[in-house]
Amino acid sequence: MAKVLTSRKEDYAQWYNDLVIKADLAENSVVRGSMVIKPYGYAIWEKMQAQLDKMFKATGHSNAYFPLLIPKSFFSKEAAHVEGFAKECAVVTHYRLKNDPDNNGVMVDPDAKLEEELIVRPTSETIIWNTYKNWIQSYRDLPLLINQWANVVRWEMRTRLFLRTTEFLWQEGHTAHATKEEAIEETGKILDLYAEFAEEYMAMPVIKGTKTEAERFAGALETYSIEAMMQDGKALQSGTSHFLGQNFAKAFDVKFLDKTGKLDLVWATSWGVSTRLMGALVMAHSDDNGLVLPPKLAPIQVVIVPIYRGSEQLDELDITANRIKTDLENKGISVKYDNRDTHKPGWKFAEYELKGVPVRLAIGPRDIQNGTIEIARRDTMEKTTLPQDGIVEHIEALLEEIQLNIYKKAYDFRSDNIHEVDTWEEFREIIGKKGGFVLAHWDGTNETELKIKNETKATIRCIPLNAKKEEGKCIYTGKPSSRRVLFAKAY
Repeated sequence: MAKVLTSRKEDYAQWYNDLVIKADLAENSVVRGSMVIKPYGYAIWEKMQAQLDKMFKATGHSNAYFPLLIPKSFFSKEAAHVEGFAKECAVVTHYRLKNDPDNNGVMVDPDAKLEEELIVRPTSETIIWNTYKNWIQSYRDLPLLINQWANVVRWEMRTRLFLRTTEFLWQEGHTAHATKEEAIEETGKILDLYAEFAEEYMAMPVIKGTKTEAERFAGALETYSIEAMMQDGKALQSGTSHFLGQNFAKAFDVKFLDKTGKLDLVWATSWGVSTRLMGALVMAHSDDNGLVLPPKLAPIQVVIVPIYRGSEQLDELDITANRIKTDLENKGISVKYDNRDTHKPGWKFAEYELKGVPVRLAIGPRDIQNGTIEIARRDTMEKTTLPQDGIVEHIEALLEEIQLNIYKKAYDFRSDNIHEVDTWEEFREIIGKKGGFVLAHWDGTNETELKIKNETKATIRCIPLNAKKEEGKCIYTGKPSSRRVLFAKAY
């Protein structure tokens, strides 16, 4: 089954597409640019969603749900916001169909035109801030910490499963605060939360930083992001947190009485991650044999495959396998016992390698006699045979070891592919041939940023939060610069 994948060296993009489809994560829909997330892919997303939701609630946030359709006039209230999303909006103009009088199926009823067009949400700032106007009157109503799990639509011309689709799933947080300081603190808190999730659960190291003015979210005063490196050296923006200032409060007249009785505009943030994280998970860790999933997000953490001849041997193996399965499940480990008689063990081994199951146990009649079991770990493909006694404790420790090893491998890869450069020639050489992340000086202008992008296809991914003050010269213009920024080609 591993041969169904194009190798990464041969064609990285095709390898990714092959893997997403062959591992049953998702497939293209008949609706252009949209995808069907299949049960195994959705199971991974559910684990991501559950952990993030737990982390949001632990920091005081509550879930709500807001309408999918947004009045067009709402987008006109915040100029930068509408400019940022205008080219991506799907618009509802009519509310009824009717039978075509020429017997060509159904047609849009021209008499059912909406008085005001509705926008299928590309993001929810406008509808939410219009709602918040009714929810916020005084400082006692603040902070308002709301998260929404939803789908959004952004019309895309070039799509790729999980990474860029017309419709995708995400969460979007929208918070209101009494002071600027509280809102800025919130954006930082969420950025740290996203980084913790990426590193602790996805086993994916990230760099935290601020976006340049040209790369900010439409309507934000400041955008923070986490940037991860994929195995082809490209960057993937894996989460963003935005300080919106009072822009949306002004646009929708959201004011509150402070403790002194003074009427003031609230301060806002928004933040989100999406099913794009599924693409990150695939590209950060997987290999030419299939997915490599960190145990904390694997739908199946352990699979048990019996090796037998005839139903009598299988009956005997069932007893031992189900006992081990129950013992593991009692420890909170997800286990599948695959005793299907429709596929041979070798086929099953390849299937679970393709699907990235972290640990595979194989047990046969000889193992029953010897009290042993074979263990294979997906991250290194190593196999060992151990006594059945103590196997639960061993697997608990092994899952933790695999999680850490997958992170270390990704971290070491990133470390080996981060380069500091001081000249334009070095920059072009590394971006053009080696790839990876490049730390270089930039003069701080939008003009220079755009010229570098046009000439090399590399963008400033972020200004790292831990960037040290360092006097230097812009690699492109030679003008003074006080710190290095992070460049890379990106998805």
